[in-house]
Amino acid sequence: MIRILIVDDSAFMRKVITDLFNEAKDFQVVGTAKNGKEAVELVEKLNPDLVTMDVEMPIMNGLDALEQIMQKHPVPVVMFSSLTHEGADATIKALSLGAVDFVAKTGGSISSVDGIKNEVREICRNAAKANLKRFSKLSSYNFLKEKTQVTTMPKNIMTTKVVTPLKTGNNKYKIVAIGTSTGGPRALQEIITKLPENYPYPVVIVQHMPVGFTKSLANRLDFISKIKVKEAEQDDRLVPGTVYIAPGGYHMRFITKANDVFVNLTKDELVNGHRPAVDPMFESVSAVYGSAVIAVILTGMGGDGAQGMQLIKNKGGYNIAESQNTAVVFGMPKVAIEKGVVDRVVDLGDIAKELISFTI
Repeated sequence: MIRILIVDDSAFMRKVITDLFNEAKDFQVVGTAKNGKEAVELVEKLNPDLVTMDVEMPIMNGLDALEQIMQKHPVPVVMFSSLTHEGADATIKALSLGAVDFVAKTGGSISSVDGIKNEVREICRNAAKANLKRFSKLSSYNFLKEKTQVTTMPKNIMTTKVVTPLKTGNNKYKIVAIGTSTGGPRALQEIITKLPENYPYPVVIVQHMPVGFTKSLANRLDFISKIKVKEAEQDDRLVPGTVYIAPGGYHMRFITKANDVFVNLTKDELVNGHRPAVDPMFESVSAVYGSAVIAVILTGMGGDGAQGMQLIKNKGGYNIAESQNTAVVFGMPKVAIEKGVVDRVVDLGDIAKELISFTI
């Protein structure tokens, strides 16, 4: 039984969401709160297995409440987010602060959740399994507190980062590819913020995320990192010292033109239930770069990425998996490890150091 606390300033929405969970036999609503202050108090009092959290609330908003909960009494939190620019930015900040996942509201408000009931319940079932034991030990949590005091990012961020790639004595590798899902934004933050601005390889990333949220993720990572980060666009040329995040709704593959490699975005069928999916990206970098690939599989439900890692392994590339010690959800790394395609298992806090070590 998953004991759940519902946080929303609307009495109507608290009733709607309560009914949604009461219809399922594996959930028990143990309490409701109408603002963040009540939520923080009830988390300590009721010790729920999961919290659903709205963002905009009086007295204390959802982001402030989430931050306090993660400091005082870490518990899996699922955010309810609107499909707006501001809503997407707030969601990405919430995920970087420790929220496990989010529900994208259909429309500005969810006066009806009939169409997404099963999706909401499945997201919450998965989130309740999250491992938050190591949350307070992640260095980028404190870094984020110091660097980002705004709730939303500017709508138009003009990057001024000039990249002069680091000269490396190791010419074997030419690209880093990272795949992740649930818990990924915080894991990516832990890695990307530690890479130098002159990192000598391009970094390509698939984060399972719907349309409208990957741009906010890229903007926030760019804002708090030394290395340049952007949402990938069709025909982007891959250059060293730049991170490319696959846009929601598109698979990200790569093509070669005149000795350069370019992004190729497609709306092909879902793979492993996702678009973007990790396997198509891993398969493509393997085909284009052969043995010159460093692949990383991070926290996430399911097994997306394991098949692509098999191809990278067959070509002589190097595969890294996040360890069970730090993975919020040890699904995707576990499948890859059990498949026997992983060269090294690394705690999240050491992955950036591992990636930098290949350039020395």
